[in-house]
Amino acid sequence: MALRRALHFVFKVGDRAKTATFYREVLGMKILRHEEFEEGCKATCNGPYDGKWSKTMVGFGPEDDHFVAELTYNYGVGEYQLGNDFLGLTLQSSQAVSNAKRLGWPLTQVEEALYLTQAPGGYPFYILDKEQPPHDPVTKVSLGVSDLQRSTHYWTTLLGLNVMDKSEEKNTVLLGFSDSQCKLELRDVGGKVDHGTAFGRIAFSCPREQLPDIEALMKKEKQNILTPLVSLDTPGKATVEVVILADPDGHEICFVGDEAFRQLSAVDPKGNEMLDKAMEEDKSDEWFAKHNKQKAAA
Repeated sequence: MALRRALHFVFKVGDRAKTATFYREVLGMKILRHEEFEEGCKATCNGPYDGKWSKTMVGFGPEDDHFVAELTYNYGVGEYQLGNDFLGLTLQSSQAVSNAKRLGWPLTQVEEALYLTQAPGGYPFYILDKEQPPHDPVTKVSLGVSDLQRSTHYWTTLLGLNVMDKSEEKNTVLLGFSDSQCKLELRDVGGKVDHGTAFGRIAFSCPREQLPDIEALMKKEKQNILTPLVSLDTPGKATVEVVILADPDGHEICFVGDEAFRQLSAVDPKGNEMLDKAMEEDKSDEWFAKHNKQKAAA
């Protein structure tokens, strides 16, 4: 499974401007690309919504060798309900800690040299107060599970991740495809996993030829396939093929063909400008205020 790699985690955002401030000015990430869509995604990339939405990829470097965030913004939705499914994204950057303190962004010290902060919408981020490494500073994504043994079997035996570490004391297992990639931490929450309406999705790439095999294996093992193999078009960019799965706790997992995804995910030098232009032209808040209405709370 050495050819498989962790790509990104999808966050639904209700306040695009505040979210952009957090990722750009607090964390110090770059806008890698920005795309606008007039209707919902065939693979529900933006959640179960049919209307206009946007996708913004942000990270510390190109998606070829960095784990990044996909920010999906539905124009008519102002907030989402959190569950206990997403438990945090951890990164190493003393500069991000300094940025948060300078900007007055709330920080809570949870251990020596480890701080907890929140992205707009309440998503937890853990920042290790050490010099940012030359490689990807994002070290792990943590997800809650209800049965650690069952989930470990699913992610390792069926999806091919390797066990990198485990802690009986913390009820966690650390998984990954390789040492050099962002890891996936599973933590037993001691009960049912609640995805709220803010539920995200973790994405991995694999050689395109493996996609039908992944789907066939899941059918054989009677596992949940949310979206069978499908092609997704992005105007003016590469068409990618994906299979969307759900693990035993309902965490959404996207596998995308690597070859086309590398073309699609090329850094767009105009990404920052396109996001700023889209936010400037977004009059949805004004429209709702003018009509004495509020955006939907999902």
